[in-house]
Amino acid sequence: MIRAAHPAIAGRCTRFNWIMSQMPNAIDAAAETHTAIGFLFRFFVIALTAFLTVVDLFATQAILPSLARHYGVTAGAMGFAVNACTLGMAIAGLGVAYFSPHIDRRRGILVALIVLAIPTSLLASAPNLTVFTLLRILQGMCMASAFTLTLAYLGENTSSGDTASAFAAYITGNVASNLIGRLISAGVADHFGLSWNFYFFALLNLSGAVLVYFTVHKAPPMTDMGTAARSPFAAWVTHLKNPALRAAFGIAFCILFAFIGTFTYVNFVLVGEPFSVGAMMLGFVYLVFLPSILTTPLAGRAVQWLGTRPTMWSSLALAALGLPLMLTPSLIAVLIGMVLVGVGTFFAQATATGFVGRAATADRGAASGIYLACYFSGGLIGSAVLGQFFDKFGWHACVAGIALSLLVAVALTFWLIHEAERMQQPQTGSPAAAGSSCSI
Repeated sequence: MIRAAHPAIAGRCTRFNWIMSQMPNAIDAAAETHTAIGFLFRFFVIALTAFLTVVDLFATQAILPSLARHYGVTAGAMGFAVNACTLGMAIAGLGVAYFSPHIDRRRGILVALIVLAIPTSLLASAPNLTVFTLLRILQGMCMASAFTLTLAYLGENTSSGDTASAFAAYITGNVASNLIGRLISAGVADHFGLSWNFYFFALLNLSGAVLVYFTVHKAPPMTDMGTAARSPFAAWVTHLKNPALRAAFGIAFCILFAFIGTFTYVNFVLVGEPFSVGAMMLGFVYLVFLPSILTTPLAGRAVQWLGTRPTMWSSLALAALGLPLMLTPSLIAVLIGMVLVGVGTFFAQATATGFVGRAATADRGAASGIYLACYFSGGLIGSAVLGQFFDKFGWHACVAGIALSLLVAVALTFWLIHEAERMQQPQTGSPAAAGSSCSI
């Protein structure tokens, strides 16, 4: 007869069996935690890469009144010069779209960020407005090259489940550059002068190159994968034949048209009567972008829940609600209006960018290049047209032009057909759970 086990031994066996039964749950929990941490790290690195890529784009707007006084020009002339970088970005966007199949993504991003530091530092000693404008155009060409290649890289190296979140992370970094870049620009210029402001931003450009060097893995150009035997223009034709993509390109134009018009010329409203905001305080005004940093990452999830068109309409409506508030004599109301315009336009931008990444059936680099060329063309034309409105007719006319651009974007959203959204595989969990093959 087999004797019964000693009670102490039986107790230890029971505890051992309970521990072993809990191990699968513990392993699953550890795996989920590891996946979530990995997702957050990727999100942070993508956002930081975007921040260091485009931090020069809007930071200079925080010192627009000081630059206008330095060069002795009107608000419209200085606004156009500062935003001339969007011309360079539009040109580079088309250039990258054409040569995209042949460009190594990692090497292209690195070269663009390193070269970007050169015109940035030269701005410190620009002798006149013409030279200043030309240097801003060169800055734009470098920024757009890095921006476009990064978007293409994310679209080509991110799983379908993480695409929307990856693009939302990149746009979040763009939002952060609007806030933190303006604060840095205002602070450095106020304490050390205009020249040191540009030297500091040149160092940030080089920091972006270092980050890319250590975080972006080498990805072969599209020709190495056997997908670009035809003329580069063939991909352009394919994209432009797609009515949904055409609508997205038009929406991109309208978004930056509205954004540039708002956040360029509101500076001159704030430094004038009745607000009389000082140079340093003008930088802190751009804390209005803080809510956008918190809301923009939700764009990918909003698209999953609501769809592209409802998300876009909601974003544009929110931006439109802020416009009447910026016509009031109350500083608080103006700041709330700026918050609404910022949240709405950035949410719309993240939605449109993600849509293009999903809907492009051919070379995504070409699609991203065309999208950004349209986007930055909207900024350039917006700064020029609305600058004339502002100089000749005042702030109310400028706001009316902004409202019109938002209405056009609302109309174009009808062509963001749901068929394109079905290209994205159904989501079954959080973005973190979906996993990603993206190496940053």
